[in-house]
Amino acid sequence: MRMQIKEFADFTGVSVRTLHYYDEIGLLTPSYVDEQTGYRYYDGTCLERMQEILFYRELDFPLKNICELLSSPGYDKQKALEQQKRLLVLKKERLERLIDALDSAKRGEYVMAAFDNKEYEKTKKQYEAEVKERWGKTDAYKENQEKTKGYSNDKWQEANAGLDVIMEEFARCKDRGATADSDEALALVQKLQNYITEQYYTCTKEILAGLGQMYVADERFRNNIDKHGEGTAQFISEAITKYSQ
Repeated sequence: MRMQIKEFADFTGVSVRTLHYYDEIGLLTPSYVDEQTGYRYYDGTCLERMQEILFYRELDFPLKNICELLSSPGYDKQKALEQQKRLLVLKKERLERLIDALDSAKRGEYVMAAFDNKEYEKTKKQYEAEVKERWGKTDAYKENQEKTKGYSNDKWQEANAGLDVIMEEFARCKDRGATADSDEALALVQKLQNYITEQYYTCTKEILAGLGQMYVADERFRNNIDKHGEGTAQFISEAITKYSQ
């Protein structure tokens, strides 16, 4: 399945402008961008991620938090769906209390208790804490939070675009016939490591190795990288493995 951005926007009920913004901040990137026309295309993986984003938006999660949650190494999709359902049920119960309270208010009764939303907020905070437990306790996460807290939308776009350029260089390296353990490929791995350190957090060899595994294990990352050419994610992963040995 492949849809152009307008078709994807109509299907999901999200504006084209919003999709451009999600791409800028790294929340949802197209599966493929035509180099000749600049047209953006979205596939089933993008649709699945958009659904996750929309669930979080219904629960009033800020975009920054959604991006962090979906990118967290500790993210468990099935558990996330269960927690989202729990939060939506709490939200539904509150709305039902408010509807009943309106009838009571018409009778002249006081209904202050109906506005109590403590359970929902408490559950929501617990959920965010659980999802980010592994990643949030790391020095890398704390450093990333500190380094990027002042990033403007333009700065985020610039940082993510620079990362994309390096992925494109890997694709060209592979297309030239270089092997994953070649000097050219290993030099690009070092360039990637230095760039992540410069823009986001200190990227140790251990963290880099984990990223290499995620690039192929996580379909969202793999598809986003492979927009530069099929097999690019696997090539980068293999090069990182060689570099990290």
